Amino acid sequence: MAAWESVLLSPGVAALLLVLFLLATFWILSSPGKSSPCLPPGPVPLPFIGNLHLIDLKRQDSSFMKLSEKYGPVFTVHFGLQKAVVLTGYEAVKESLLSKGDEFIDRPDIPIFVEIQHGNGIFFSERELWRSTRRFTLSNMRDLGMGTKQMEEKILEELHFLIEEIKSFQGKPFPLQLLSTAPTNITFSLLFGSRFDYADPTFQTLLKAIEEVMSLLGSFFLHVFNVYPFLGFLFKPHKMILRKIDETCIVLKNCIQSKRPNINENNLNSYIDALLFKQQEENIFHDDNILASVLDLVMAGTETTATTLQWAILLMMKYPDIQRKVQEEIQGVLGSERLPTAEDRRRMPFANAVAHEVQRFASIVLQFPRRTAVDTHFRGYFIPKGTTVIPSLTSVMFDKTQWETPHQFNPGHFLDSAGNFVKRDAFLPFSTGRRSCIGESLAKMELFLFFVGLLQRFTFRPPPGTAEADLQLTVRAAFTRRPQPYSASAEPRE
Repeated sequence: MAAWESVLLSPGVAALLLVLFLLATFWILSSPGKSSPCLPPGPVPLPFIGNLHLIDLKRQDSSFMKLSEKYGPVFTVHFGLQKAVVLTGYEAVKESLLSKGDEFIDRPDIPIFVEIQHGNGIFFSERELWRSTRRFTLSNMRDLGMGTKQMEEKILEELHFLIEEIKSFQGKPFPLQLLSTAPTNITFSLLFGSRFDYADPTFQTLLKAIEEVMSLLGSFFLHVFNVYPFLGFLFKPHKMILRKIDETCIVLKNCIQSKRPNINENNLNSYIDALLFKQQEENIFHDDNILASVLDLVMAGTETTATTLQWAILLMMKYPDIQRKVQEEIQGVLGSERLPTAEDRRRMPFANAVAHEVQRFASIVLQFPRRTAVDTHFRGYFIPKGTTVIPSLTSVMFDKTQWETPHQFNPGHFLDSAGNFVKRDAFLPFSTGRRSCIGESLAKMELFLFFVGLLQRFTFRPPPGTAEADLQLTVRAAFTRRPQPYSASAEPRE
């Protein structure tokens, strides 16, 4: 009770309530508070707060799926004074991102990302800047070996370092977050041209920055700031994020500057090298865009695979029978010594199905909002240019019309009656269409090789004192859907 009273009496909360009261009064007097008749129907908005009383800002994906049960797969919600069209379920999301991909191609102005990137980079830029930066990044990543045997060798080399790091705990519990080091280092090797030692201060600084920023991006008051940016003076999370981003950018700027003197066409060994060389040819690759593009890949480019690998080991601890069956397949195909290859996916249908089901069940990326680039029609509704559109990827991965047991971890979703691996159209962890994830092929290869390589060497169990039944699969809100911060014990396999 005392803690609750201290929250109510804090100056920040009191000021926020006063401001909201005054704005709500203004809204009541000046606006009827009704949705635009051209947009899809949805819950009736309240003055000033819109539909925020119906939305869990930290778990918007769950709120959207619940609202879709009443309003259907296409509906309008009000984030305060801002309208957004939400799309749920496989059919609506697929149609919007493929058939209407050109109309829904832009990004909305999300205040925190406007503050960070100022319209530059890969993920939040638009029009020609976005097209040129994305096209260049895809081309360069292919040149650096993404999806090739060369990249496979890098991943297996990193797997060796991860295995040795886990061995160093000698069977004692280690935090699941440790697993993030390997996939993060793969991204860093593409960006900087070489891997980092896990104890390297620069590597540790960047790891810590990623962790803190991604966690803060899921905080309640950060979401409130994105809805009411003019109230930013009352909140701390966005200020903490910007401070941490500034610290990260200092490290990145130093790395970029150190490479400038040695740039030549015959020695482009990293993404930064290629960006700096490209800068000599095209004005669009100015310093701010270079920094923003590298920052995008440091942050979002490392988060998804790293978090998915944590989910994979947690789920193996939770379901030891599934872990045992994967290991039996590994033993039959690879034995104890030969490391996995990407080609082994065809020979290991069960392990491949488990890796896919981890991605589906974890559904790391909730959504990436879009904005209509032109006036458009969608499923009988007129959606004006500049309208925010939210295709809910989580709703696709839990669509009960597409998955037999959507809320259960079930590798059978990707297996036929004979045990063969089957692709599923509704498997969209990387989104789809023109703004789909540029690192999809790399992420798929990383996840399979790290997952199989770790289960070949170790059996993972809950730490002493924790039973399998005690492991909760609830989501820890962040920029992505993260697992709870458990530890794992790794028992070496003979």
